[in-house]
Amino acid sequence: MPSPRLAVLLSTLALALVAGACGGDDEPSGSADSAATPAANACSSPDQLALQRPGKLTIGTDKPAFPPYFEDDDPTNGKGFESAVAYAVAAELGFSPDDVEWVTVPFNSSYAPGPKQFDFDINQISITPPRAKQVDFSDPYFTAPQAVVALKSSDAAKATDLAGLKDAKLGVQVGTTSLDAVQDSIDPSSDPQVFNDSNDTVRALKTKRVEAIVVDLPTAFFLTAAEIPEAKIVGQFAAPGGDDWGLLLQKGSKLTPCVNQALDELRSRGTLQDLQDRYMGGNAAPDLN
Repeated sequence: MPSPRLAVLLSTLALALVAGACGGDDEPSGSADSAATPAANACSSPDQLALQRPGKLTIGTDKPAFPPYFEDDDPTNGKGFESAVAYAVAAELGFSPDDVEWVTVPFNSSYAPGPKQFDFDINQISITPPRAKQVDFSDPYFTAPQAVVALKSSDAAKATDLAGLKDAKLGVQVGTTSLDAVQDSIDPSSDPQVFNDSNDTVRALKTKRVEAIVVDLPTAFFLTAAEIPEAKIVGQFAAPGGDDWGLLLQKGSKLTPCVNQALDELRSRGTLQDLQDRYMGGNAAPDLN
């Protein structure tokens, strides 16, 4: 029979072994629950969010802001696909329209490394591995095909496939996936002319400095309907690896999971599709692939 002291030691050891055996099942579950709870709470109300300014959601986009993404060059009016998406995300995060503030962010600056002056940026920004090394991206809110817009009087307007554009004088905006698409999919015999912004790209086509430009398909519908009636959509083609657009945030932003949660809700309720149908519709362009 063990001594009283030994009995106490044995009893303590037995309890420790029982606790250790139970810990294998219970502790990971409890740890996961405790990790999930703060994450859920962090997205539950504006005062819980990591923001540029407390109580305000700061959203960036470029200027000018064109249809169908923005209307009247005014992101604050909630009209246009990306303005509407931005306000829908804001509402999911608990912000009223009055608590949303917009800042101008040049396209190429948005995905440069370093601190940001916005909580997220929305500007037809394609999710690419090089950019994702420097910034955070949300889950995609839209997937865009590329399109070729050519002057009706040009030889490029007669192309029926990508090979027919190989000798065309092409224009494209710098830093865009459209430039990558031209180089990878069309592989033109001469380098495309590259312009600083969308205004310069459109102006080059109007003044016949180039025969055709490459943009995303929704932009092509707008340009041919409103900006360059003397041009036509030659056709569309898929960007290499696809062209998913995401909301852009500072690298490591604590807001990223909350934005994804908001997009998940909007997607599951059909809101994103409704906004896409409303603003991004149009007759299908010929396939150039």
